[in-house]
Amino acid sequence: MTLSWLSIIRLGLVQMCLGAVVVLMTSTLNRLMVVELSLAATLPGALVAIHYLVQVSRPKWGFISDMQGNRTKWIIIGMLILALGANLAALCILLYPINATAAISLSFLAYILIGVGVGASGTSLLALLAAHTIQRRRAAAATITWLMMIFGIAVTATVVGALLDPYSGQRLIKIVLALTLLTIIITIISTFNIERGLSSATRNIDKSQSFISGLRIIWANSQTKRFTIFVFLSMTAYFMQELILEPYAGIVFSFTPGQSTSLSGIQNGGVFLGMLLVGIACTGFKFGALKNWVWAGCMGSCISLILIALAGQSPDLVPLAPLVFGLGLFNGMFAVAAIGSMMSLANQNNDNRTGTRMGLWGAAQAIAAGFGGLLGTILVDVLRLVDFSHADAYGSVFIFEAALFALAASIATRSITNAYNGTTQMVGE
Repeated sequence: MTLSWLSIIRLGLVQMCLGAVVVLMTSTLNRLMVVELSLAATLPGALVAIHYLVQVSRPKWGFISDMQGNRTKWIIIGMLILALGANLAALCILLYPINATAAISLSFLAYILIGVGVGASGTSLLALLAAHTIQRRRAAAATITWLMMIFGIAVTATVVGALLDPYSGQRLIKIVLALTLLTIIITIISTFNIERGLSSATRNIDKSQSFISGLRIIWANSQTKRFTIFVFLSMTAYFMQELILEPYAGIVFSFTPGQSTSLSGIQNGGVFLGMLLVGIACTGFKFGALKNWVWAGCMGSCISLILIALAGQSPDLVPLAPLVFGLGLFNGMFAVAAIGSMMSLANQNNDNRTGTRMGLWGAAQAIAAGFGGLLGTILVDVLRLVDFSHADAYGSVFIFEAALFALAASIATRSITNAYNGTTQMVGE
């Protein structure tokens, strides 16, 4: 028995909850530390990096869920850990004016808990989706869960932003507590009996096997290696522009803060449309192979970044917003197709190591997210130090990102194949 559409939507609700809590920690608390508390921007940057770094534990969480079979348990436990970390992080905001040293120490502990919670819950959720979603629904399942996550992020940012004014520390504590309690309740209800009737995930596994042995087995597969490299390269390229696109718009195109901020909305609109396009085309019309959608998304992102870089040479003549929308569109296409491919490849050889593989690729994505954002800003600063103009410095980094996307596209064509017979993975099969 496989997951029904209703079950996929229920798991999407859990993904929405994960996004809702994480965006509060990486965005709202970031701003409070820098603006309201006048702390160095390096501190929240380091905390966010820690939450990504801790997610190298994802393969371990996937392995545990493979061994035990009860992925629902780890989804809920992960959400509880995430909630604990989120509330501790919020309490630290009140502690900074009283004892900064203690607040910093507890903040690092809080963000470690946040990373552990996201890793445990997110990996187990994706493994459950990958193991029990039939092939023809995987693109749509990826689209549904990720769009619901984006929806959770958007709604949380809007509602919390409204509730937080006028700002006070006590108000923040109440909001975070209410949000985390709500996400725990939604998670428990959404996952209740969701694995009932599904085929056992542990029947062919040697439960005496160690985590390292299990990891070595899947890493020995050349397809797994190539896909891991693809995930790391494509996600590094994806996240490199995250911290430099708005400054580029402000410095080179003379955008106001409001105009540059609106670029994020334009880009996310493109991402939303790209995800929807692939989900409908693949599942509704059975049009295209997953690896072709990944290739098109990566190459489209590559071309969009080149055009964005060239636009900086004539900022008065070339509009930036349509190019940013195009980048978002192709980013959304490649992301959903890559997730759908990930779900298919995680089940390769039918060896019941779905969770470990999903964890490995989740760890590659998390490392790339932290590394990519940092790399983009460092490269811009280094190029400025060697007397590149603003347009040339930012443009060179965008070109470098484009090259990473092109390389990722090349690797994708060789790594996203049917695990059983070596043929291209078709969505409608």
